[in-house]
Amino acid sequence: MTDKELYERLCGFITDNKRELFERIAPMRTRHITAVLEDIYQPHNASAVVRTCDLLGVQDMHIIENRNKFTVNPDVTLGSSKWIDMHRWREKGDNTQRCVQHLKQQGYAIVVTSPHAPDITPATVPLDRPLAFCFGTELTGASDALMDQSDIRLRIPMHGFTESYNISVSAAIVLYTVMERLRASPVPWQLDDEALIALKLDWARKVVHSAQHLEQRFREAE
Repeated sequence: MTDKELYERLCGFITDNKRELFERIAPMRTRHITAVLEDIYQPHNASAVVRTCDLLGVQDMHIIENRNKFTVNPDVTLGSSKWIDMHRWREKGDNTQRCVQHLKQQGYAIVVTSPHAPDITPATVPLDRPLAFCFGTELTGASDALMDQSDIRLRIPMHGFTESYNISVSAAIVLYTVMERLRASPVPWQLDDEALIALKLDWARKVVHSAQHLEQRFREAE
């Protein structure tokens, strides 16, 4: 049974409204852009970035946990964490290095935000290759290790007395600006047909009660 056939079978157990949402939202998802959070420790900030990624269509987040455990506040995420893929890097040792190496192997350029970066901004960063936007911990920002591994350093324009935005605000500004540019560009940012079906199937599995048991029944009936 193909993923498409399985998805169609599972859709018989979800509401028409939910399926319409899947069909409308999935084509607006992208993996051309991903967000990376390094050692974020405030649940409110972490949760706000999760919600921003969902609302902007950024399907993947990478969570680096070297010193701080990543936790979310459900009152802030409002269920958004259910619909995106969060990849957590939390083994012993240097999780920053592991995450960065993985992303580079997948073809991503590592983009690190810094108030001291040169003139590349969210409005000018090139979009022709996949981009992983990295945001560092509260107060101190990205680690030296993450900065050293960056392919692009990006600054968010500021015109006030303070030196930096809140982490969740930084992520929102960067991701919103880049996603608006990406959707208006000729860059092939959308998921291909195979990935689109896989994503909708994953979502269906999350809302159908006893989805695993039903799948087993479908396969046995073939």
